[in-house]
Amino acid sequence: MILDEAFTLANGVTIPKLGLGTWRIGDDAVGQVVRDAIGTGYRHIDTAQAYGNERGVGEGMRASGVARDELFVTTKLAAECKNFAEARERIDGSLRSLGVDHIDLMLIHSPQPWAEFRDGEHFFEGNREAWRALEEAYRAGKLRAIGVSNFEAADLDNLIDHGSTAPMVNQILAHVGNTPFDLIDYSRSKGLLVEAYSPVAHGAALKDEKLVALAAKYGVGVAQLCIRYCLQLDLLPLPKSSTAGHIRDNAAIDFVISDEDMAALRKAGDRTDYGEASAFPVFGKKRQPVRGG
Repeated sequence: MILDEAFTLANGVTIPKLGLGTWRIGDDAVGQVVRDAIGTGYRHIDTAQAYGNERGVGEGMRASGVARDELFVTTKLAAECKNFAEARERIDGSLRSLGVDHIDLMLIHSPQPWAEFRDGEHFFEGNREAWRALEEAYRAGKLRAIGVSNFEAADLDNLIDHGSTAPMVNQILAHVGNTPFDLIDYSRSKGLLVEAYSPVAHGAALKDEKLVALAAKYGVGVAQLCIRYCLQLDLLPLPKSSTAGHIRDNAAIDFVISDEDMAALRKAGDRTDYGEASAFPVFGKKRQPVRGG
């Protein structure tokens, strides 16, 4: 069962292969969602400072009745934070908000502040400063693993070449029809695990008639097909849902997509209409898309 499986990061820390995304779930509602997910068997919860729901995530974890050391929580340093002192304060702020003595994985949410996402500036110096704060917290045992989100090759090289600890994870936008294979391969060549946020294309995949037909062939839903696609690419998917039934369905993926169908899905062209989510920088069409959710 996928909920019992894990990847191993470069530093030896294990991370469950399927996580619950919590973007756009309010702080007052997310606690119950987290409890539902943990009750289903999820052990990996993904949040961020930008989501404004770290407090609720921590509350849900504690209310679940599952021991802290059996749970894996990820949060992310705000994209706008590009200096050491502020990053240091924000890391401690996340620990307080979550109500934990350590965070399993903390990422820099984006190489650019959201208002300047993919506008050309890489903020190399600011990212090195933020990374230095994550490295310090990692050495102190506050963070069990550290990584990045939405980073392109040049952004990764900046930290690898100048830091003392290489990133262990790159969390990116990846789904059928929009799978950045070059970035995935590059990240892996540097020893990073690649996580896929919005594996169901922020819901857009559910309207794709070809995916509907292929999912029916396997007797599953489109979301299940899309999540399975990511897993068969050795990506770690982070589907978001606030509905207990969908949370269960997203983990019911013990089937295998055939090599022929995987080849077709890998070649699928990007026809994705993200709808209202297109207003968010990561779902825009600037260069190579990568995360906010």
